[in-house]
Parts: sequence; C-alpha cells; structure tokens
Amino acid sequence: MNDKISETVLITGASSGIGLELARRFAADYFSGSGCRVILVARNSPALEKLAEELRREYEVQATVLTADLSLPESPKKIFSELQAANVHVDVLVNNAGFGLHGEFVELDLRRQMEMIQVNVAALTELTRLFLPGMIRCQRGGILNVGSVAGFVPGPNMAVYFATKAFVQSFTEALAEELAGMGVTVTALCPGPTATNFSQVARGQRTPKFQAPKMSAETVARYGHRAFRRGKVVAVPGFGNHFLIFSTRIASRRQVRKAVKSLNKIKE
Repeated sequence: MNDKISETVLITGASSGIGLELARRFAADYFSGSGCRVILVARNSPALEKLAEELRREYEVQATVLTADLSLPESPKKIFSELQAANVHVDVLVNNAGFGLHGEFVELDLRRQMEMIQVNVAALTELTRLFLPGMIRCQRGGILNVGSVAGFVPGPNMAVYFATKAFVQSFTEALAEELAGMGVTVTALCPGPTATNFSQVARGQRTPKFQAPKMSAETVARYGHRAFRRGKVVAVPGFGNHFLIFSTRIASRRQVRKAVKSLNKIKE
C-alpha cells in the first residue's frame, strides 16, 4: 500500500445503502495502492468495520472507521476535532447520512422529527462549514450532498423529510455558485426511490399505497460519483426522476401537493 495519501474522502452514513456504495466507488478511484484514505462514519460499528476490511482488501486503500451518531448536536465537532488532532485533511466530504419519517406531522413524535432535522440539515451544514475552509485553501476537493427528488416538491405525509431535502438542494446549489472558480466541486445527488433500508425506517411495517420502481443503491452511487468527478452541480439519476422533476414545473403547486399526498398514502 502507498503510504502517501493523495486524497482523503469522508463519507457519513457509510454503513449501508447509497453511502456504502459511494465508499466503494471512491475507493475504486485509487485501486492498487495509489494513495486514498476513506473515512467511514455511521452508528453501526460492526458494519463499518466489515466495509473497511473489504475496501482494504479489494482496493488496497486506507480505511478508517469513526463511530458517530449525527443526531447528537456535538457529533460534527467531535469528528472534525478528532481528525484535526490526527493531522488528517479531508479533501472530499460526502454528506450521505439521513433518514425519513412517514406520517402526518402532528402525529409523528416531535423528538424524532427534530433528530431528523439534526441529521439531514444541521449536521450536514456544520460538517460542510468545518471541512470546507481546508478545501478552499488547497483549491481542490469538494462536497457531495445526497439529497432527493423530494427536495423539489412539498411532501404531505412526509412534510419534514421533504423540507430537509429542499434545504439540501437549495444549500448545495447556492454553495456551488459561491465557490465557482475556486477549484472546489459541490454536487447534489438527487435520487428517487432506491432499494435501501430507507423505507423500513421511514414507514416501519406499513405498506405505501403506491410503490414506485426502485433503482439499486449501486446504480445511484455510480451515477452520483461520476457526476461529482465531472463537476456537475445537480445530479438526478434515471429518466423517470428527470421526468418527475420536469412535470412539477408545468403543474400548479396545488396539483403537485395533492399528487405527492396521494403517493405518500399508506394502505388501509
């Protein structure tokens, strides 16, 4: 393994789904020991250790595990401070961690909804603010934020989740424009329904009335990784998702709200 590190990539929510697949994609960029360090962040230590071992074996990269719960407000600063103390410079930050909740706003647990805002919005924002200055100084690297097609529309029956993804979308695009010409890439990956454990967390055992076809996490990650490397600001994988976003631009806001509410209904 090459001891000289050419790029360090930090990925939150790396224990499963899109985050896990993104870790594989970034590690594959530096196959055969050309000098990549991947820092894996999530709550599930065993899953992270398993992935780290795979990346070391398959791609000959350095893989570091940081167990952290981003629903805790102190976690972003702890992650940054730990890496700073170890003299680790992060070149690429992948803000993938996030979760959703399904149900009417007034019926869902308030504490859990606030934790969703903490993970999906506050932690993403704080990690970006902490690591971005180093990227700007070096005039290299970037931020890959995992948003959603949900960020383009209001989401009755998943109101807070859709709102958090709207923040991610707006924040990413604005940041990309602020950093234009500085050598730092900022990308929003906006997948639609994806085959991960997201639905189980959001809906529990309840079945949605409408079940859209799902892309694989690997396909989404490959698309997002490629878009980031090419400097694309908004990356929407799949024709169906592009069409969905286009259709919201020609329909009235009232029509969009009612359509999303219908899609988010649960079977009786």
